[in-house]
Amino acid sequence: MKILFHLGHPAHFHLFKNVIKNLKKNKNDVLILIKKKDILEDLLKESGFSHSNILPKGRKDSKIGIAIGQLYQDLRMLRFCIKNRPDILIGTSVAISHVGKLLGIPSVNVNEDDAEIVPLYAKLAYPMASVIMAPKVCSTGKWKKKTIQYSGYHELAYLHPNHFKPSKEIIKKYFNPVERYFVIRFAKLTAHHDEGVKGINKDIASKIIELLLPYGRVFITSERKLEPDFEKYRININPLDIHDVMAYSSMYIGDSQTMAAEAGVLGIPFIRFNDFVGRISYLEELENKYKLGFGIKTSQPDKLIEIVKKLLEQKDCKEFYQERRKKMLSEKINYANFLSWFIENYPKSSKIMNENPDYQNKFK
Repeated sequence: MKILFHLGHPAHFHLFKNVIKNLKKNKNDVLILIKKKDILEDLLKESGFSHSNILPKGRKDSKIGIAIGQLYQDLRMLRFCIKNRPDILIGTSVAISHVGKLLGIPSVNVNEDDAEIVPLYAKLAYPMASVIMAPKVCSTGKWKKKTIQYSGYHELAYLHPNHFKPSKEIIKKYFNPVERYFVIRFAKLTAHHDEGVKGINKDIASKIIELLLPYGRVFITSERKLEPDFEKYRININPLDIHDVMAYSSMYIGDSQTMAAEAGVLGIPFIRFNDFVGRISYLEELENKYKLGFGIKTSQPDKLIEIVKKLLEQKDCKEFYQERRKKMLSEKINYANFLSWFIENYPKSSKIMNENPDYQNKFK
C-alpha cells in the first residue's frame, strides 16, 4: 500500500512512529507530510524519517492565522495527493478529511480529545472523514456511528512496554540517574481550544519548586518563555530523550495534557493543573479509574500544594504507582500494533471492528 501520514504536532510524531516502522517493515510505501510546529521537524530528522513540509513557515495562533494555515495545508496536500495518489490518509488532521473526500481516498482521523473540547476541529474534520478512531472513553459527538473505539490511549502507541524501555544510559548524558528528581512542564496554552484556559503561574511555580527542592532536583521543560528565576532549572535535552527522563522521575507536575498522560502510562504520579480538568475523558479515566494522577483546577492552588506534599511524604510512592500502572496495562491494547493492522487491512478491518469490537483484544 501507499500510505500517507499528516503530522501537525510533535506528539503526532510519537503517536505514529512505531506504526510507520511497522508498515515500512511490511514493505508498505509510507509518505509523511508535516507542518512547522515546535520541534516536530527536528524529531523527524533525528529519526531519519523522510518527509515533506507543506507549511514550512508555520501559522499564527489567531483565528485568521489558523484559517489561512488550514487553507494552505489543504491546497498543498491536494497537489501532493494528485501527484502521488496514496491509497489511504492517516492523521489527527482536518486536511486529510477534506482532501480524502475530494479525491475519493479513505481517511482515518485519529484523535483522543472529546469533540466538546475541540468543537472547531470536530466540525471541520469529522463530517468528511471515512473513519474516526478514538479511545472508548472519548466522545466524538454526533459522529459516533463512524467511530472505531479502542481500549487504549495515544500515549500507549509509543510508551507501551512492548515499544519503550527506559534507559539509564540516556539519563547519564545529563545527570546522575540515582539522584531523586522531579519534572515540571509549562505548556504554551495558545491553541484555539485553549482560549480562556489558565495553568501554572509564576507564584504557584515558585511554591512548588520550594516544596520539591529539599527532596531532590527540579527540572523544567517549557513551551513558553521562562521567567529569569526559573532558567536555572530548565533542562536542555535531545527531544527524543524526554520519555527516558520522565520514566525515572519521581513526580510530574504541569499544565500540559499530553505530558500528564505520558507520566500516567509510565506509572509516574502526575499532577495536572489547568482549566481542562474535569472535561477530558481519557485523562479523567487515568486519574479517577486507574488513580495514576491528579487533576486540579486553577481555582484550587491550595489543593495543588496539598497533593504535592502528600506525594512527597508517601513511602514507596513509585512502587505504589507502578502497581497501578500494571492494572491499567492489563486492560489496554498495544495501540501501535492495532493501528498498523487496521491501516493495512482497511476497509476489511473497519468491518471486522464494527461487527466484533472485541477483536482488538488480539493486540493485548
